[in-house]
Amino acid sequence: MRVRFRGITVRETLLLRGPVGWAEFGPFPEYDDVEAARWLRAALEAGWQGFPAPIRTEIPVNATMPAVPASRVPEVLAAFGEVSAVKIKVAEPGQSLADDLARVAAVRRAAPQAALRIDANAAWNHQEALVAFRKLAEFGLEYAEQPVAGIDGLARLREALAAERIPLRIAADESVRKESDPLAVARAGAADLIVVKVAPLGGVRAVLDLVAQAGLPAVVSSALDTSVGIRAGLALAGALPELPFACGLGTVSLLTEDICVDPLVARGGSIALREAVPDPELLRRYQASPERREWWLNRLRRVHALARVHTSRP
Repeated sequence: MRVRFRGITVRETLLLRGPVGWAEFGPFPEYDDVEAARWLRAALEAGWQGFPAPIRTEIPVNATMPAVPASRVPEVLAAFGEVSAVKIKVAEPGQSLADDLARVAAVRRAAPQAALRIDANAAWNHQEALVAFRKLAEFGLEYAEQPVAGIDGLARLREALAAERIPLRIAADESVRKESDPLAVARAGAADLIVVKVAPLGGVRAVLDLVAQAGLPAVVSSALDTSVGIRAGLALAGALPELPFACGLGTVSLLTEDICVDPLVARGGSIALREAVPDPELLRRYQASPERREWWLNRLRRVHALARVHTSRP
């Protein structure tokens, strides 16, 4: 990683080559096998089934700003090139609201025309979120992603924002992909839009069905994927009937290297829909240690057995 993001500086993932293409299986190490099974179903779709036909081939993407000091914002933003939107991480453990405000202000200075959105990863409580939104109102945020935990928490916060006449959309992320029922947030009226990621939700077709049933605008995002995983996110963004927001699929720019010679990174604020084929030399250069390789293969065997049990049930 170019900078620490999501608490990590090295990203590990497992690549699979199926009969119709490459696939990525990359649930974070702390995820249990049940949660990881959805990631495997997405990988099996990519490598063994293929993706639905697209209706667009140019996908607009946002830059992603980790919780870096404000002084580092121009450096990080430069890696993304020209973008129309920036997602800014806030509420990082060990940091203050003042740090968040300084980071958002630095992004606004560096990208004065870009739409700004923030992501708190459910780290604020209700009162902290309200205080933050009052101070952030001057920046005209496009939306706030998962500012508080839980569906009830989001619904209560939306009501409070309406009462204070703070015009801010609320986006649900963890309250979609971490819930046993990903449609519950829509039924509860707890969000204005949903953030969807292919791997955690079980594949492109599963997410297309989810978005159709939810009836809410969707933002396609990623999970620190290599270009192989980003290809699946692009397939989803390319197949959605509507794509009202720039997608969080520019995260290959957060990596110091990728496994493709021509990585799926944004040019002119968008990524062209194309295949991602790993380079043999880059695969050799970045292969995991024998111990980590065995850890991942053992995990794959366990999760594959679990996924087969689930899919075989009537």
